Amino acid sequence: MDGERITALSEVPDDSTVLFRVADDVGEEREAILVADAVAATDGGEPTGSEPESSGDGVACWLNYCQHLTHIKLDKGSGAPMRDGELICANHGAYFEADTGYCSYGPCEGAYLTDLEVTVSEGEVYLTDDEYEFVGMGPVESDDLDRASTSNVEF
Repeated sequence: MDGERITALSEVPDDSTVLFRVADDVGEEREAILVADAVAATDGGEPTGSEPESSGDGVACWLNYCQHLTHIKLDKGSGAPMRDGELICANHGAYFEADTGYCSYGPCEGAYLTDLEVTVSEGEVYLTDDEYEFVGMGPVESDDLDRASTSNVEF
């Protein structure tokens, strides 16, 4: 299998996310999330319009930030909240479809989460996106003084 193993498909919860780290082509670490993709698991993941194409393997992968304010994380380290198959930004209340990344409600309505290509093979999830390299599980370590803050108020 080409690509880097992230985790077992069985470890991706139906009602939350799996957080991991990737590095882009200039070495900058970013966070990404895996989310169960019910549409891909039931209909083969065929896209229905202009949305980004799903992996088609029962899991989707997105960079871990809201499209409204990109310093706000969807998964703050313990799994992103979900409701009815949508990821929820706890800061603004934006809803993103788990299978397409489309924002169906909130201040960034109409935007899409940034997708990463993943593939499932023999029950394992692999990062197969040429633009990113798997670094490890969990959040990016930060030296920011306000890392524990969940506020989007800036002074």
